[in-house]
Amino acid sequence: MATPTLEAAAPDIIHDVNPDVAPDMPTPVVNSEIVPFETQPNNVETTPTNNPEVQPNKRRKKKSIVWEHFTIENVSAGCRRACCKQCKQSFAYSTGSKVAGTSHLKRHIAKGTCPVVLRNQEKNQLSPYSTPSKVYGAGTDTPRRRYRTTAVPYISFDPDRCRDEISRMIIMHDYPLHIVEHPGFVAFVQNLQPRFDMVSFNTVQGDCVATYLREKQSIQKVIETMPGRICLTLDMWSSCQTLGYVFVTGYFIDSEWKMHRKLLNVIMEPYPDSDAAFSHAVAACLSDWSMEGKLFSVTINQSLSDGGIDNLRALLSVKNLLVLNGQLLLGSCLARSLSSIAQDALTSVQGTVKKVRDSVKYVKISESHEEKFLELKQQLQVPSTKILAIDDQSKWNTTYEMLLAASELKEVFSCLDTSDPDYKDAPSLEDWKQVETLCTYLKPLFETANLLTSPTVPTTNTFFHEAWKIQLELARAAASEDPFISSLTKSMQENFDKYWKSCCFILAIAVVVDPRFKMKLVEFSFTKIYGEDAATFVRIVDEGIHELFQEYVALPLPLTPAYIEEVNNGNVKAEDPQGLTDFDMYMMETTSQQSKSELDQYLEESLLPRVHEFDVVGWWKLNRMKYPTLSKMARDILSIPVSTVPIDSVFDTVGKAMDRYRCSLRPETVEALICAKHWIQSESVDTSASLVKMEVPI
Repeated sequence: MATPTLEAAAPDIIHDVNPDVAPDMPTPVVNSEIVPFETQPNNVETTPTNNPEVQPNKRRKKKSIVWEHFTIENVSAGCRRACCKQCKQSFAYSTGSKVAGTSHLKRHIAKGTCPVVLRNQEKNQLSPYSTPSKVYGAGTDTPRRRYRTTAVPYISFDPDRCRDEISRMIIMHDYPLHIVEHPGFVAFVQNLQPRFDMVSFNTVQGDCVATYLREKQSIQKVIETMPGRICLTLDMWSSCQTLGYVFVTGYFIDSEWKMHRKLLNVIMEPYPDSDAAFSHAVAACLSDWSMEGKLFSVTINQSLSDGGIDNLRALLSVKNLLVLNGQLLLGSCLARSLSSIAQDALTSVQGTVKKVRDSVKYVKISESHEEKFLELKQQLQVPSTKILAIDDQSKWNTTYEMLLAASELKEVFSCLDTSDPDYKDAPSLEDWKQVETLCTYLKPLFETANLLTSPTVPTTNTFFHEAWKIQLELARAAASEDPFISSLTKSMQENFDKYWKSCCFILAIAVVVDPRFKMKLVEFSFTKIYGEDAATFVRIVDEGIHELFQEYVALPLPLTPAYIEEVNNGNVKAEDPQGLTDFDMYMMETTSQQSKSELDQYLEESLLPRVHEFDVVGWWKLNRMKYPTLSKMARDILSIPVSTVPIDSVFDTVGKAMDRYRCSLRPETVEALICAKHWIQSESVDTSASLVKMEVPI
């Protein structure tokens, strides 16, 4: 019988994919001096030879990567088997002089037949930046032929993408830029991906700014195509360095009738108490975003001095075409006003509030006390729908909710053991009456402020209903014969009256462009508030909205800088290639007395049914062809913001302050980090999708 040659035995071993060879089939032995392919120097081990120069018991070091997953076990004399470290299955390895090789062992791991490896691959997919594991080949780490597996796809390592993700991580989670120099983070990244060279502080700072600039380009494109005007809010943050940071946010409705709320700038002001602080911030924002001539209104989170108001008006009269001589220009922040009023009310009865807070604390901090409290509640069968919790004094809504929940359980509190030294100052019956009265007048403030926490941007018309009801209720309460009610609400009414006088006109014209109410609700509410003087205030609103409409007729939008320049220079030929501008003016003048304007036609039409979830912006989108000019005016009016603070700060009782770390960074870096986070997280609010189906003729 002829002795098999190495060339005859090698093909199935080299390619390692011979399906006809069973896993346990031994590799052919050529003679006593030729060993199987897997046991050559780059493989597992050698078999004994008859060469006298080679020691029979000396084994070469196993180099095949397969031995990272298998161990060799001696089953009996001259018989050894390979055991999988993962699933503990046993495979043939050698019996006497016959060696089974490692091909079937590699197939067990590489092709996913090992159940443990298969489960781990399903649970732990490779990250986008991980290097591919070594593919088991025949005798080398880089095989001539690789196994194809679908369990874990190969994704190349991209260091640039890693840097981008680190910058986005820092932006999204407010991590310090110096995290890339923290030893723990550096060690984590090196172990996760040794091929990644950790970036320095300066590098990651540049990466974050680059991310900000990329996001800014997309925002800029949206603003450039904005068909109407933009409204700004200014929110001043303090800092430990007596520096101020003005957060400038823009509100507008785009050409698709979608409402946008975008943080545009975070501007450091070295002298936040100066009269020029806010005007400088507005000027910087308008210049940065090329929005001169498109500003509609500004809402500020604090009262300005006369000098500050004059500076702001003077600046905007140069940079912007004033609407209604600036009557819509400045407004107060509703959230700040409500928080100030609520805080003053809570402070006026702080003794009573403290007693209730201590009572709630007595129940909640002790498990035995809470169990006893629940037993008493069950025995007395006191119904309660509120959750009893200790308040966070930095947010007035939590104090209101604590008082409201405690007042529902006052009977249970009155049954607690007052001899306990930890509960020696329990609220009296008079105290509970004061709490109920306080909650009565805090409730409309809470409900109005709660509207500002909506994830969608509420339109301006929403808040006229709330504001006039608060104004009326507080005015009546301040004139009450009950001394406690009068003393409690008089200060509240005086403070809210300041807000009402500064924003009443803006809120009123906003509700006029709501087809469910128009001027009718203005007439009704003003009659309730002003009595015999109501007609005067109604006439102010009516004349104001007609004057505003005429301004939109005379200067149609968009008010681009190029258009304004042409109008100022008297050059309108570019906009009127047929030379019919004079004819259009003639038609407008001769027909104005014979036909009604869009505004008058709109006001005389019947009111729409009062549907609660009504999309007023969507209604104007549907009717933009019927009211081409009025719809543009309504779009701008409805985007006027009433609050300057973000959703999570509506109930704050203290002003926001920039943290110490960010104050140590350059102002440009602070702006990039904060704005980029807002842009990445926020999504455009789609106000064009109607909440109700309306069949309105166009």
